[in-house]
Amino acid sequence: MNCLPIDDVLAALCAAFAIRHEAVLEAPPGAGKTTRVPLALLHEPWLAGQSILMLEPRRLAARAAAERLASELGESVGETVGYRIRLDSRIGPRTRIEVVTEGILARRLQADPALEGVGLVIFDEFHERSLDADLALALCLNGRELLRDELPLKVLLMSATLEGERLSTLLGAAPVISSDGRMHPVQTHWGRPFQPGEWIEPQVVQTVQQAISEQSGSLLVFLPGQAEIRRVHEQLAGVLAARQDILLCPLHGELDLAAQRAAIEPAPAGRRKVVLATNIAETSLTIEGVRVVIDAGLERVPCFDPASGMTRLHTQRISRASATQRAGRAGRLEPGACYRLWSQAQHEQLAAYSTAEILQADLAGLALQLARWGVTPAELAWLDAPPAAAFAQARDLLQGLGALDASGALTAHGQAMAELPSHPRIAHLLLRGQALGLAALACDLAAVLGERDILRGAGADLHSRLSLLSGERRPERSAQAAVQRVRQLSRQFAGLLKHAGAGLPAKGASQSFAGKPAPTADISQAVDDPQHPRWLGCLLAFAYPDRIARQRRADGAGYRLANGRAAQFAQSDALMKHEWLVVADLGSRQGQREECIYLAAELDPQLFDGPLAEQLRSHDVLEWDEREGLLRAERQRKIGELLFDTQPLTQLDEAARGRALLALVRRKGLALLNWTPELRQWQARIGLLRRLDLEQSGQSQWPDVSDRALLERLEDWLLPYLDKVRRISHFGSLDLAGMLGNLLPWPLPQQLDELAPKALEVPSGSRIRIDYQQQPPVLAVRLQELFGLAVTPALAGGRQPLKLHLLSPGHKPVQVTQDLASFWANTYSEVKKDLKGRYPKHYWPDDPLVAEPTARAKPRR
Repeated sequence: MNCLPIDDVLAALCAAFAIRHEAVLEAPPGAGKTTRVPLALLHEPWLAGQSILMLEPRRLAARAAAERLASELGESVGETVGYRIRLDSRIGPRTRIEVVTEGILARRLQADPALEGVGLVIFDEFHERSLDADLALALCLNGRELLRDELPLKVLLMSATLEGERLSTLLGAAPVISSDGRMHPVQTHWGRPFQPGEWIEPQVVQTVQQAISEQSGSLLVFLPGQAEIRRVHEQLAGVLAARQDILLCPLHGELDLAAQRAAIEPAPAGRRKVVLATNIAETSLTIEGVRVVIDAGLERVPCFDPASGMTRLHTQRISRASATQRAGRAGRLEPGACYRLWSQAQHEQLAAYSTAEILQADLAGLALQLARWGVTPAELAWLDAPPAAAFAQARDLLQGLGALDASGALTAHGQAMAELPSHPRIAHLLLRGQALGLAALACDLAAVLGERDILRGAGADLHSRLSLLSGERRPERSAQAAVQRVRQLSRQFAGLLKHAGAGLPAKGASQSFAGKPAPTADISQAVDDPQHPRWLGCLLAFAYPDRIARQRRADGAGYRLANGRAAQFAQSDALMKHEWLVVADLGSRQGQREECIYLAAELDPQLFDGPLAEQLRSHDVLEWDEREGLLRAERQRKIGELLFDTQPLTQLDEAARGRALLALVRRKGLALLNWTPELRQWQARIGLLRRLDLEQSGQSQWPDVSDRALLERLEDWLLPYLDKVRRISHFGSLDLAGMLGNLLPWPLPQQLDELAPKALEVPSGSRIRIDYQQQPPVLAVRLQELFGLAVTPALAGGRQPLKLHLLSPGHKPVQVTQDLASFWANTYSEVKKDLKGRYPKHYWPDDPLVAEPTARAKPRR
């Protein structure tokens, strides 16, 4: 057995587990932790013959890890070492090390919370922080706390780039063991950063050519997704066509097993491989012969939007931790080189770690598993707790699917959903399909939805995908492996359905849309004709009630969804001839306003009077027709935000009519009513007195007649007068002054005129209106009419001085003041000079306090 860097710390790890039940292991890529750690701990006394579960984040990594561990023992997979992954398992009666994917462990915990017979759970590559890994760790810790006393379950978290201190704290100050040695050094070459909007493929192809000429050995190229892999593969096939020694190998999770093995295994003698991979090759995989890594520095991650209930794929920069992991692939077997397509300065600006999936993922599956476990998020230990908004949205969805009752408890239907290894939407589809006698179609549809599109770019109609499974159409050679995988998944669903729920009816399903159980009137029809095309849309509507869509105009590309969002076909599609659709897959790029429809099926609207009646909700609506200015009353049936149909209501309930009228006023505002300048002044006068009282004593006898308060109290002062309102124009005929006047009990109207009069008599004898709309109230008066007045006039018993707008004989402002005495003493002489020059025929005395006030050019003799 060759020596690996991790060997130096295995003794320390064994010693830590001899006294603790938790540990954190940090080891650089290439140190050998995946290969050596399970074997080193297999015969420790504390394990007492129990088994080890090791979690890997991906199916390919799990299978490869099991094969390498078995080879270290000189055995075949399925003996001491085995694996369990989706659609495949190799476990034997002597298996003591099981390599499993994270979702497998979460479901195993639900069936056996104590994990009887398991002594150690290893979370490999935990730095990836997948949602399933976080959930499995939380359930492991909770289950062992409640159920494992005699032989406590031990937990090991390991990766090349862990947040050791945070994890140690989560595990009760667990020891952190570090392995510093890298197996072989890796030389870093920095490149030119991509510019926004730039296609990455040309630079990747150029760098591959450069690395081939500068380096020996095979190359591993990290790209964000399958589309980039396909384009780079096409371009490299052209530029390297003459190089018979170069073998191009794509590597991603959707390839069949043979293609994945071809990418991982050593290149044939005398040849070099260029492996084009997603981040599936970032961890746990040793790709034989690779000593050069080319890293585009990008990854494609799903981000869930709780507001829309949709998940979108975002392309983003990787973290420094991921960059370290990727570079480590080059030093597994010999000294290597890493070409990073970004600058060293840009590298320092990368996030230290990738964002945990739990912080940006759809949490419906997690919420269902927690309900099945019988806990809330607050009752478990998390490195990062589930975000409240996303978790609340997930529970709302589960209630809509009938998995949770009104109190949030798991229903029998929810229990059956939780037993199926699929998203809750798909589990609901399977169970409802089984109840309708459509199990075969439901399994095929669930399998198609559970994998990547097997007919990408061939239109959005799901019928065409199902025809490949049935054999009606022969798949292209490139799609044959994917079709076979979907068929296998469909058979797996069919087997699981026989044991999950036994056809339990989905009572209370779609409560968020209707609040009533599904009817059974059309079940016999479905069983009699299960091949009818209409049932595909029906089943899809069970899974995606929020994505039922109605065309916005006939034969158009645009649709509106039941969740209120807009979606459209990017190009002409045969489905556009249908008014109603159910959308299974849609998405958008950043900056796009509407979602793009990728997968959908037509929907027969007659189903809303049968199996889909649960989606409809009815309510009576009294709304104003803005164009006609009339009040319309109708009974609406809606699917989410979509209007299905309407029926006129001939007998109006007066109370409901009144509420509709008040709702219109609240929506349009008090401007609907006949507000005159005089009424606005009245409103402002009362507002002034109320404010002064509140500032002085904290209470006032004056009512609040502000617009806000009036809108809140429409039922008190406006509703009694609406019996004759039939059109919007009738609001303008209401006696608003009389209605508002009733809000002032006697003797407040008299006190209002005394404390806040409409007008004020000035020394000249003129009565000047006060403008209460301004704060403080304004008295605009010609300067000459105030001669002899020594102090500023005030309102409300002297509590509110007026603001004086002193005007010229031509009614132009010459001064604004609230201190008339100061104006006479300090400013009048300068103002007088100016006015005397402009108005020489007018009287401008030297001493305004003894002069006679006048509204004329000069005082009367």
